[in-house]
Amino acid sequence: MRTTSFAAGAIFAAAANAALPDGVAQLDVGRRQAHPRLRRRATANTDSTSIANDLSEGGYFVTCKIGTPAQTLTLQLDTGSSDIWVPSSSASVCESSRNSDGCSLVNSADSSTFVVTGKDEFSIAYVDGSHSDGSYFTDVFSIGSSTVTNMTMGLGESTDINFGLVGVGYKTDEAIVSTEEDLSAAYNNLPLVMVQEGVIKTNAYSLWLNDLDASTGNLLFGGVDTAKYTGDMIKVDVYTDPDTGTFSSFIVALTSVEAVSSSGSDTLTSTSFPVAVVLDSGTTLSYVPQDLAEQIWKETGAVYNAEAAVAVIPCSRASSGGYFTFGFGGPNGASIKVAMDELVLDLYSSGTATFSSGQYKGEAACEFGIQNSSSSGPFLLGDTFLRSAYVVYDLVNNEIGLAQTNFNTSDSNIVAFASSGAPIPSATAAPSQAQVTQTPTFTTPAFAAESGFGSTATATSSSGGSSGGSGGGSNAAGVNAVPMDLLRIGVISATLFAAGGLLIL
Repeated sequence: MRTTSFAAGAIFAAAANAALPDGVAQLDVGRRQAHPRLRRRATANTDSTSIANDLSEGGYFVTCKIGTPAQTLTLQLDTGSSDIWVPSSSASVCESSRNSDGCSLVNSADSSTFVVTGKDEFSIAYVDGSHSDGSYFTDVFSIGSSTVTNMTMGLGESTDINFGLVGVGYKTDEAIVSTEEDLSAAYNNLPLVMVQEGVIKTNAYSLWLNDLDASTGNLLFGGVDTAKYTGDMIKVDVYTDPDTGTFSSFIVALTSVEAVSSSGSDTLTSTSFPVAVVLDSGTTLSYVPQDLAEQIWKETGAVYNAEAAVAVIPCSRASSGGYFTFGFGGPNGASIKVAMDELVLDLYSSGTATFSSGQYKGEAACEFGIQNSSSSGPFLLGDTFLRSAYVVYDLVNNEIGLAQTNFNTSDSNIVAFASSGAPIPSATAAPSQAQVTQTPTFTTPAFAAESGFGSTATATSSSGGSSGGSGGGSNAAGVNAVPMDLLRIGVISATLFAAGGLLIL
């Protein structure tokens, strides 16, 4: 899955890798802030890579090299897709003045090791209408301190997206599988090629995005950095795709949500519990079932604009001290706290937004990091959740390790996976996963935490509260919709708009 806006702006830089255990690859990542766009439905080896946090384009980005001699380009990191694809130098999107400053492309003619594979046409499309079409090729590919020599990638010869993606999901989710409607068409994607060529020992990696204000986090192939999280690492099972019966996405069981503030706590529920959620770094926001979203909005004071299809919130609520605890894998499973200062996001990349009417009139307006999805999903926990979690993706044992992130630490203690199929280091399994069943009914919570989310006090309790319910979601009335991409990318910076009780300046 993927997020982006098409605002031009500065891009990112990969950090140099420190000394790492043999067979670990680390990549720095950096974030770009944007509204979400969903991908089509349809001492052993480690390596560490930097990921950059870029505020102009949206998402988390990595610096890579392709070809001989190497061409440097920046690609979006996406755990919700499985292909590497890059725009071609012949793509018209890179010729437009709107995107020329930020285009990250490959010139195939300049690489002596570029080979067209002869596979079916590469084709990927997104829900927002953007797309990339072209051909498959193989070439030398470098990420972080590691290089693989025979990487299959897609070349976007006809695309309206000015940068490509590094998908690191299951190979069963590759675009070619959808194109040919045949699982056997899948090829070895990046993590598998890294195993194949001896860079890492098993198909597993760890993701540390750091906090909302941090410029970089990292992706660690083949290992776990125990200094990047606090408390215990709990592993939960990945669910198979209900349609195909295969492992194709990082779907786990969200089994509880608790709201906690200085005024109290509430246990929230949903008729969809346990909620099958995808842990997806390529989605900026998080999307939960409607009944759960409405309870969360009521607790925090977020209001929903039905025409613009987004929940907004006073920016001041970021300092309330309130938080939500997300539980996975049943009782005594993994538990991740997500504070309000990680859930309140700027609406506008170059200006301010102000509520023009209603209970928050005159207050600065921000986008809320938890949004609603239809009863059929997809339900996604994107970057607004993942920043608070240290996440280990084990694609061999089909398990996800979750622990509370250790924000902004400079410490490092990297432990490599010992061998192919080795368990996640220092992780224990959620003990009650087999007992997880669907919640048949729910009751409306007391909303004891609600008033605390409107203050600047610090939440101190994480227990208590009543059983959950659907709640009564807030709705902003008398709203004129304005496309959210306009709010984001600054093309209306000199114009006054009223949208959802917002005054966009």
